[in-house]
Amino acid sequence: MRILTVQFKNLNSLVGEWKIDFASFVNDGIFAITGPTGAGKTTILDAICLALYGRTPRLATISASENEAMSRQTGECSAEVTFELADQDGPKVYRACWSQRRAHKKADAKLQAPKHELADATTGQIIEDKLTAVKDKVIALTGLKFEQFTKSILLAQGSFAAFLQAPSKDRSEILEQITGTEIYSQISTSVYDRSKKEKDALARLEAESKGIDVLTAEDEAKLLASQTSHKE
Repeated sequence: MRILTVQFKNLNSLVGEWKIDFASFVNDGIFAITGPTGAGKTTILDAICLALYGRTPRLATISASENEAMSRQTGECSAEVTFELADQDGPKVYRACWSQRRAHKKADAKLQAPKHELADATTGQIIEDKLTAVKDKVIALTGLKFEQFTKSILLAQGSFAAFLQAPSKDRSEILEQITGTEIYSQISTSVYDRSKKEKDALARLEAESKGIDVLTAEDEAKLLASQTSHKE
């Protein structure tokens, strides 16, 4: 999975509209988001999580009755991410959008239900727009649950210790997904399954062969002699 662009509006302390084009850093390999405390580094990560999963690591609930991610004295907020996934027919680009507003977009009005949408960024075709289903579709496409995604994304935000203390199976799954090496686990599983099938087939053949009586040289000679005498 590769994040290409992030756009957001009125999130946390960053009032207004913001856009970051990560695509220009694609050829640089690893890069860092830096800045002093309060500059908005975590807000960028919040925007990515909102766009993909409709939630953030810092807020337990974002709903029609509660949204602490929306900037104060504003009537709407949103987050949009375009991301690229490898595919057997070539890379595919998707766009995930999440938004919420207050009635009439007034800062003191009642919150409305959030909206969530996933689309093919190339064709513009909507893949899913049901609030509860977009997250599941993102998980199906990326192979990363919210907890796995945040553990890998937030390592630079002080969660490295939590990552190290996670069960080895969880760490392996996360590393495979973010490094693209999950294919080797799939190959290993396939080899194990094939080996087990072949061993089972061999065991069946050996069991069947034990029920077959093998003629001794003497018995074979007698049988041949008997056949010759019958022919005469």
